[in-house]
Amino acid sequence: MSKLAVPSKGSLDLLSLGALVCRLDPGIIPFHKSNNFHVHVSGGEFNVAANLSDCFELNTGVATAMVNYRLGRLIKERVRAMGVRPFYKIFERDGVQGPNMAIVFSDRAYGVRTPEVDYNRAIEAAAMLKKGDFDWEEIFSNGVKWFHSGGIFTALSETTSEVIIEAMKFAKSKGAVTSFDINYRAKLWKFRGGQKKALDIFAKIVENVDVLVGNEADLQDGLGIAGPDVVKQSKLDPSVFVAMMDNVTKRFPNVKAVATTLREEHSTNDHTWSAIAWVDGKTYQAPTCKLNVYDRVGGGDGFASGFFYGLLTGRAPEEAVKLGWAHGALLTTTPGDTTMVTLEQVENFIKGSRGRIQR
Repeated sequence: MSKLAVPSKGSLDLLSLGALVCRLDPGIIPFHKSNNFHVHVSGGEFNVAANLSDCFELNTGVATAMVNYRLGRLIKERVRAMGVRPFYKIFERDGVQGPNMAIVFSDRAYGVRTPEVDYNRAIEAAAMLKKGDFDWEEIFSNGVKWFHSGGIFTALSETTSEVIIEAMKFAKSKGAVTSFDINYRAKLWKFRGGQKKALDIFAKIVENVDVLVGNEADLQDGLGIAGPDVVKQSKLDPSVFVAMMDNVTKRFPNVKAVATTLREEHSTNDHTWSAIAWVDGKTYQAPTCKLNVYDRVGGGDGFASGFFYGLLTGRAPEEAVKLGWAHGALLTTTPGDTTMVTLEQVENFIKGSRGRIQR
């Protein structure tokens, strides 16, 4: 098995392909009792590019659908604010039948009351994306080091997975590292043929992937990777994840790294947090810490972006895992799905800073 190798040159450090969404967040108030909402621009794939740009100061881009109306303009403004270079397929909207930008309804909840997420992805522009919509030759013309996509975008329609495979094969031909966040969501696949359809589509995508993000449940539910017949005592126990790596490489010998967070929820706001990665045949685990969570949405993407940053900048795998772990932890202390922290704060967290005032 060849080792993971990141290109040294490229005007874009990372390019994501996925859907942009608008998240309406009422805070700790249950959605059906809310009068006011915070607006967050998000998307599992976009979040990684945004985090790498804003916190880690890398050059990133996103290939996605955009609708020419007021919600689209709001989303475009937030993309610019995060410093991400957009590559848009523009859709016009007729005001009645769409297409639309997706909206996600997601509160933060509190204590023993758990967060709930609902989607309005009807007539979503991103679901209409198909092969040939992006000029990959032009987008990659000045070099792209890393290409990323994910399972949420995959689930949107029959054509989105085809766009991912098209882009990944092109990225591989140009020498870029390819990554994929499995992000298996049963709610989304329910209308696409369920888990059986997901297993078939994910397998075709992962044949082109160097780096996988996903826990043991994602590996089992999304890829059908067999795990050991054991009862796991804790979500922080990495033994099941580690034991599955042989089966991952047997099924997908092209995969060079797999990474995931380890999280145990004692309540909505009280979590224990760690992370683990398998890179080039070796396993690396981050420390374990307690989290006082303000907004848990985006923590996994926060981990992925920090982990990718470490590998993109030539850090050792154990350091890359710690960067992802620290950034994901800090991201849960702020509202919204994308980062509001700095690289200095991430590095201080790794060193052991836990709330001491910085003067």
